[in-house]
Amino acid sequence: MTDPDVTFAPAEDEPLGEQGDEARAARLVEICAAIREQVGKVVVGQQEVVEQLLIAILARGHCLLEGVPGLAKTLTVRSLAQAMHLEFRRIQFTPDLMPADITGTDLIQEDRNTGARDLVFDRGPIFTQMLLADEINRTPPKTQAALLEAMQEHEVTVGGTTYSLEEPFFVLATQNPIEQEGTYPLPEAQRDRFLFNVVVDYPSRDEEGDILDRTTSTLSATPEPVVNGQEIVACQSTVRRVPLPDNVKQLVLDLVRSARPKDPHAASWVREMIDWGPGPRACQQLVLAGKARALLRGRHHVTREDVLALAAPVLRHRIVPTFNAEAEGVTVDDLVQRLIDALPRSSSQGGAKKLMPKKPARVA
Repeated sequence: MTDPDVTFAPAEDEPLGEQGDEARAARLVEICAAIREQVGKVVVGQQEVVEQLLIAILARGHCLLEGVPGLAKTLTVRSLAQAMHLEFRRIQFTPDLMPADITGTDLIQEDRNTGARDLVFDRGPIFTQMLLADEINRTPPKTQAALLEAMQEHEVTVGGTTYSLEEPFFVLATQNPIEQEGTYPLPEAQRDRFLFNVVVDYPSRDEEGDILDRTTSTLSATPEPVVNGQEIVACQSTVRRVPLPDNVKQLVLDLVRSARPKDPHAASWVREMIDWGPGPRACQQLVLAGKARALLRGRHHVTREDVLALAAPVLRHRIVPTFNAEAEGVTVDDLVQRLIDALPRSSSQGGAKKLMPKKPARVA
């Protein structure tokens, strides 16, 4: 077991040589395997969901989880926070929730000795490391917008003063796709802040049987911390050092740009089926997610397989289908698959390049 108080972050003067890069990549794989093991003590199945959450965390992104009630969405997020030894808070979003209930507010406090009054900032629940925004679509857009600055800049501004959030910081939000009464659709700007839109599906028959055994008996388990926040930040830095072969870069550009109906090279069916396509952030996050997935599979370069495997969770919440598409029963996932099928076939996967010591610029 990993001691959560031990970090593998390199010193600033440590040479970023080939051997050190490979060691850090191997350590990242070891950490993620330990996290999976601890989460697996509590959550039955959902391996793909856990992997996508880990990829998003490594890529310094946020996740929107969609699934019917009872699929362990909250339990999975809580278990991840415990395994990563991160501070965790949960906000139940309701129609009467106000922005100040999330960010905090300035309060007037009086000194009992002098009688002087000062404004003191009372921090809201957003000041944490892993925030679960439960049923995020149950609150109006004004309150949802309270998360925008925190998700993008990792900062919160209240009363003209900006407060930095502790790193690492993640927002994992849930919403129920089958319940519409009393809900507010997420604005496109809000949805675009999420790296992934993860679909949480029903467990298999065997998994559901295992769930029954665990939850209807005296059996109990709690994830143990196997890593800390500093190591997670170091893992995020390692992910950004993975090189991107040019053929994979062109694949990302082809895929994302082909989903824009106003692009001059867009297919005629795209103009008929897609009302609005993904912006540049989709390219950025698809590349970062691909780098994280490559490392988790023991590779030091991104391949076509990494991009195509993550296309659906990256794009499904960034594509707005037309009325005609919805009337014909065409889903966004159908559209993403059609975009993938239209890509030119290529056997070139890019050379196995080494991790580079460059420090990349921060992605918007």
